[in-house]
Amino acid sequence: MESLNRMAIELVDEAIDFADELAIDVHTRSGETVVLDFGVDIPGALEAGLLLAEIQTAGLSTVQTTLDTVADAPLTHVELSTDQPALSLLCAGKAGWEVTTESFDGLGSGPARALVAEEDIFQRIAYQDEFEFAVLALESDQLPDEAVIEQVAERAGVPTSGVFLPTYATASVTGSVVAASRAGELAAYRLTELGYDPLDILSVTGKAPVAPVAENERAAIARTNDALAYGGQVHLIVDEPFDQFDAVASTATEVFDAPFAEIFASSEWSFEEIPRDVFAPAQVTIDVRGGETYVIGEPNDAVLAESFGLA
Repeated sequence: MESLNRMAIELVDEAIDFADELAIDVHTRSGETVVLDFGVDIPGALEAGLLLAEIQTAGLSTVQTTLDTVADAPLTHVELSTDQPALSLLCAGKAGWEVTTESFDGLGSGPARALVAEEDIFQRIAYQDEFEFAVLALESDQLPDEAVIEQVAERAGVPTSGVFLPTYATASVTGSVVAASRAGELAAYRLTELGYDPLDILSVTGKAPVAPVAENERAAIARTNDALAYGGQVHLIVDEPFDQFDAVASTATEVFDAPFAEIFASSEWSFEEIPRDVFAPAQVTIDVRGGETYVIGEPNDAVLAESFGLA
């Protein structure tokens, strides 16, 4: 497999070349690091979000918008499909890199994670990237400063001139789009956490509604989680049967049946206090190649309508 970061950098170059059309801003820091504002000091945009989802998955996915309904209201949905789910969703797309300095706090996703390859999933897939450029998408309401750049460069083993940091706030159009693209990722991750071999997941297609942009980061985190746990739908094709397929869909309706703003508030925003099995798509269909088909869970339009403020 070709370098994930090499494939991603081609899409970053496209974002730079078409920055005006995508409604993003490009900043060059000292050391020639490129920071791309996808939705921090600017509102963000649908097309920017779709391209960023492709960047995060190293170009190994097809991402598009569709129009569907939530509680009879037409809303934009994002659909992402991939035939390389282990690499695109788990080695690249998954948000698994906490980036924290004295003045910055963000969550990193994208193929730069594969340059570090410290998480267990990389050993299970037997993949580590080697490349002179690192692409790390940062979810934060601040643009990264020099301390962040140096931290990423050191950990990824690249010069600061090789660091590319597309950045977006959760409370932006881009943030809502990127979150909606993660339905398939959540299902694949949940399945592997249950013990399934990630290389036996052959293809993934996921869809979720684009949450209305919230007034602040906490409210946006809650709404985008609602979009996935109560509205995300995923179809997986897998190679082997498994005795825990019924645990892949979100249990949010079963356990809470309430918007995540209430769930997070009840735990004082301590994610550790919330059951991990709620962080999954609402409904999952799993086709075992040459075998059975399983359908687990269902969307909950009532909770989504409350969360999204649909009148």
